Amino acid sequence: MYLCGQNDHNRMTTEPGQTRNLEKGIKLRHAVALYVSSVLGSGVLVLPGLAAQLAGPASLVAWGVLSLASYPFAYTFASLSSRNPQSGGIYGFAKESFGFPVAVVSGWLFAFWYITGGPAVTLIAASYLAYAFPMSRFAIFAVAGVVICLAFVINYKGIVFSNKIQLGVVVSIIGLLLTAVVASLGSMRTTNFVPFAPNGFLPIGTAAALIFWSFLGYENVSNVAEEFEDPRRDFQRSILLSVVLISGLYLGVAVVTVGTLAYKAGGSVAPFAAIFSGIFGSHGAVGTAILAVVIIFATVNAYTAGMSRVILAVARDRGLPKWLDHIDPKTGTPTRSLMMLSGLSLCMLAFYYFFDVDLQTALLIPSGSAVLVYIIGSAAGIKLLKDKGWKRALPWISLALSVVLLPFVGVLALASVVFGMAGFGYVWMRNRAKGNSEGR
Repeated sequence: MYLCGQNDHNRMTTEPGQTRNLEKGIKLRHAVALYVSSVLGSGVLVLPGLAAQLAGPASLVAWGVLSLASYPFAYTFASLSSRNPQSGGIYGFAKESFGFPVAVVSGWLFAFWYITGGPAVTLIAASYLAYAFPMSRFAIFAVAGVVICLAFVINYKGIVFSNKIQLGVVVSIIGLLLTAVVASLGSMRTTNFVPFAPNGFLPIGTAAALIFWSFLGYENVSNVAEEFEDPRRDFQRSILLSVVLISGLYLGVAVVTVGTLAYKAGGSVAPFAAIFSGIFGSHGAVGTAILAVVIIFATVNAYTAGMSRVILAVARDRGLPKWLDHIDPKTGTPTRSLMMLSGLSLCMLAFYYFFDVDLQTALLIPSGSAVLVYIIGSAAGIKLLKDKGWKRALPWISLALSVVLLPFVGVLALASVVFGMAGFGYVWMRNRAKGNSEGR
C-alpha cells in the first residue's frame, strides 16, 4: 500500500542542488512559545463566555476536567515526538503504528482542520476589532483574510524568523491576560456562582465539546519536531511548563467570566469585552481588540508553521500531489504547502461569508477533524510508547476523552469523516493507477 519506500521518504533532495533540510532553530523558549500560542488561542476569547451561557457556573467543571486532561494529551504527543522527532507529528506516528493509508487519512484531517478552522479563528479577531472600531460585515471578513495572509508571509520567511515573532507575541499575550484576571478579581461576587447548574448537568458535556477546542494545539508542536535543536531534552521540559501556564490562564479567565457575570453581556464577543471595559472603562473595547488580534495572530502563525510540515510529510510519501513536496533552499520552508493551506483557507473564508455560517458552527466543523486526529494519535501512543507505571495510562486517558467528546460535535463531524475518507480514496486511486501502469 505504500506509494513510496522508506528510502524515498528519507531522501534529502528532490532536484539536483535543492536542499530538503528543515532548519533546526527551535529551543526550549521557542517550544514553550509555540505550545502557548498553539493552545492558548481564540478559545480564551470566546469559549469562557459561550460555555457559561450553555452551562452557567457548572461550565467551570468542564474547564477543570479538561485542564487536568490536557496533560495526558500533551505527554502522549511530546513523548512520541521526542522518541522519533520528524516533521508531520501524528502523521508519522500513525504511519509507524497503523500503516500508510491511516496516516494519509490523519494528514488529510489535519488539512481540513486548518482550512476550516483558520478562517473561523481569524473571524473572531476581526469581530473583536469591529467591537472597538465599527466595520461592515465585508470589512470584518477582509481583516480576517489579512491575518491569514500575514501568517503566510511570516512563515514564508522561515522558522527562525517566525520563532522570534512568536516569542514576543506570547509574552504580550500572557501579560494582557494576567492583567485582565487580576484586575477583575475585585468585581467578582460569590452570588454569581449560584445556582451552580441552572440548565442541569447535561450541558456540561456540550460545553466540554466546545472547550475541547481551547486545548487543541499540543499536537501542533509535534509537527515541527524535526526542527528542534534538542528534542529529547526540550519536549518534556516545555510540555510541563506549558500545561501549567496554559491551564492556569484558562481557569483564571473562566472563573472571572462567571464571577463577574461577563458572559451575560450578550453575544460571543461581548463577554471578554465586558471584562476589559470594567478595567479600562471607555478604552476597554480597544484593549479587547488589541488582545484578540495578538492572540489569534499567534495561533494562526503557529498552526501555519505546524500544518505546513504535515502537508510536506504527506506529500513526501505521495499521499498528496508531488508538487507539494518542496522546500525552499534559501529559507528551509515548505513554501508550496504554505501556499496551498493559505489559499484554501481564503476560499473557506469566502464560503463562510457567502453562506452566512455562524461562529459556533464554524468552530465545530474543524473540531470534528481535531478529535479524530487526537483519536488516531492517542491510539498510536498506546501502541508505540513503552512507559511503565501510571504514565502507561496517559495515552489511554487521551484516547478515552477523545472518543467521549466526538458525539458532542454532532453531525458536523461527518464533514471531517468524508474529507478523511477522500484521503483514503486518493491513496487507493494512486495505487490502482500505479498498478495499471506497471501491468502494461
